[in-house]
Amino acid sequence: MMERQAGGAVRGPGRPREERVTGAVLDAVVGLVTEQGIGAVTMDVVAARAGVSKPAIYRRWPTKQDLIIAAAETRIGILSVPDLGDFRAELRFVLTTRLEAYLLPGSDRLLAGLIGASADAGAARSQYAEYTERITSETRRVLERGIARGDVAPDTDVRAAATLVAAPLLFRLIGELELPDTRFVDALVDLVTRAVGSAG
Repeated sequence: MMERQAGGAVRGPGRPREERVTGAVLDAVVGLVTEQGIGAVTMDVVAARAGVSKPAIYRRWPTKQDLIIAAAETRIGILSVPDLGDFRAELRFVLTTRLEAYLLPGSDRLLAGLIGASADAGAARSQYAEYTERITSETRRVLERGIARGDVAPDTDVRAAATLVAAPLLFRLIGELELPDTRFVDALVDLVTRAVGSAG
């Protein structure tokens, strides 16, 4: 139903129900992981916390793995990097954007839980691999753009280089249990640029 506001303006009904349900559920998952760890995530608990029915969750995410991946993607999702005309600048954009996401409360638990769940998921491991492919796709595009532009070496192994970009922040956060910072990003930009930059 439309609602008339002061001054005669008409306001629409707000976000569609589908979007509200999706947002509430994924927020509930991130909140549970932040507070208690990924082991706290069950369909029953998520439904109660989000104020939705379990069937509403299952319609969108048939398995717990689907739900956890979707929640992770709200924090660490696909980037859109503008063409800045320079590989180094675009690499910094990627790493700075990821750093901001990793420093949000609970990101460390969410990522650690996601990595652990992927190791135990059996046949569902392909879902985690597909998620990783999605979130590194823009880094690969940045590298390919650099090759075409001439500031990335033409013989660069793009997939290996994308892993080189993605892994250090994660390992600093999850493996070394230390929050990465802008100085670390600066160091990575220098190291990766030296590793794949065009000599010309």
